[in-house]
Amino acid sequence: MHGRRFSPHRCSHHRVCSAAVASAMTKTSLIRKIQHDLRSRSRSAQDITQEYLAKLQAAEPKVQSFISIASKEACLAARDLDNKIALEGPDSLSPLAGVPFGIKDTLCTAGLQTTAAARVLEGYTPSYDATPVAQLKAAGGIILGKCNCDAFAMGSTNESSDYKATRNPWDLERVPGGSSGGSAAAVAAGQCVASLGSDTGGSIRQPAHFCGVVGIKPTYGRISRYGLIAYGSSLDCVGPLAGCVEDAALVLQAIAGRDMLDATSSHMPVPDFTQGLQSIDSFASRPLQGKRIGVISETVGQGVSSGVNEAFSRAARHLESLGAEVHEVSLPTSDAGLPAYYVIAMSEASSNLSRYDGIRYGVRREAANIRETYNSSRGEGLNAEVKRRILMGTYALSAGYYDAYYKRAQQVRTLVQQEMYRALSDFDALVSPAAPTTAYRLGAVKDDPLEMYKGDLMTINVNLAGLPAITVPAGFEESSEGKRLPVGLQIIGKAFGEADIIKTAHVFEQTADFAQGTAPGF
Repeated sequence: MHGRRFSPHRCSHHRVCSAAVASAMTKTSLIRKIQHDLRSRSRSAQDITQEYLAKLQAAEPKVQSFISIASKEACLAARDLDNKIALEGPDSLSPLAGVPFGIKDTLCTAGLQTTAAARVLEGYTPSYDATPVAQLKAAGGIILGKCNCDAFAMGSTNESSDYKATRNPWDLERVPGGSSGGSAAAVAAGQCVASLGSDTGGSIRQPAHFCGVVGIKPTYGRISRYGLIAYGSSLDCVGPLAGCVEDAALVLQAIAGRDMLDATSSHMPVPDFTQGLQSIDSFASRPLQGKRIGVISETVGQGVSSGVNEAFSRAARHLESLGAEVHEVSLPTSDAGLPAYYVIAMSEASSNLSRYDGIRYGVRREAANIRETYNSSRGEGLNAEVKRRILMGTYALSAGYYDAYYKRAQQVRTLVQQEMYRALSDFDALVSPAAPTTAYRLGAVKDDPLEMYKGDLMTINVNLAGLPAITVPAGFEESSEGKRLPVGLQIIGKAFGEADIIKTAHVFEQTADFAQGTAPGF
């Protein structure tokens, strides 16, 4: 299964020095800082909420991460939290008490408009919270608003939102990625401490890569999908985005677990995802000693930008310097996963989106009869990208084509899953870049669907296999204008092995000072 030891020179001729653990700059947890401030009463929940609402409002004209902002609701929740601390003392604090969050607009929020960034759902206000949102609230999180995304999570740039195009905080002339681009950009711009996104084929990991933040796609079933507006039901996963690995782990801890409202959620016990996330002072000289890591050979070299190749090469060498054994591993079905993914995802989308007919909720365009009402409501309420995916999915499921497309795609999915499982029986984790390029310029691929779909090449097989993966900042590529654009390292783990890949990502983050940075101006 595995081949030769990985050589960074296959990716680039960039010289990489060995890691010096003692000299690295640590990435600290904002969630731990907020908890400390609330416990010591140096800041109140209302102070923290007002601070982040001010940051959100100041950055919003430039970044445009949010579709709706819940200022009043956030302030009331913060006030209630302060009252609870006053009555019950700081020991009553929940794990995420006082932490400001952004929520992707595909997750239902009680009393707060939820549109999935689609005009057809404009004005829709759910009467209930999605389970992950309810869990955040139960853990003390403060919801600041709903983050922009591609309409119905269908896109890789955030430009197919029916409301606005979110900008990348690292370069406002570039996209933040998609579909969870608003959630990633909000964290990168400091508008919130962490956010929730959803990932069908890379929609958390690719925006994390573009925006220089941490994103976790959990094992399918690890987190409830109840209240998530569905795109591809057998692929969709909810997950966190944050500024550091520890914060992402803390959020994952709060929202993972079995949910009786979601039959696909897993009974697997939830470990402590933060256990073993030591400070850099506690690290051994080679903290990844004994780890076997496989570099997916199909994700490096040709077809990947030179800047991404260089950053990934340096990241792989850094993992070696930390004690890991790094080998190349070939997954021949990698390329077949992309078309299989789009057949499956679009087929499921054509079924899931049939409910948006203008009758039960959302925008309704009255016409002479019920058929014309359906046609006009869907015709005006669904954008070109959404219609394209519905039509392609309906075609793949139609009589005479089902076996040729959908059934064949499911067979390829099985092969992809089996191949990844075999590779992970030899390795503790697999690694790759999170995307073949850094952030696109605005408009560069919007009108070229095939080019946009190719951007998911590194991530979609993880969803087909149902495995967990994390994207962590791994370095930068310099644009032609001299701006630094983030590059992300994707670490893929065994089913329900989130704790292991989180530890590896944490060690990498805490020692890779070359990968750290903050979006300029934020």
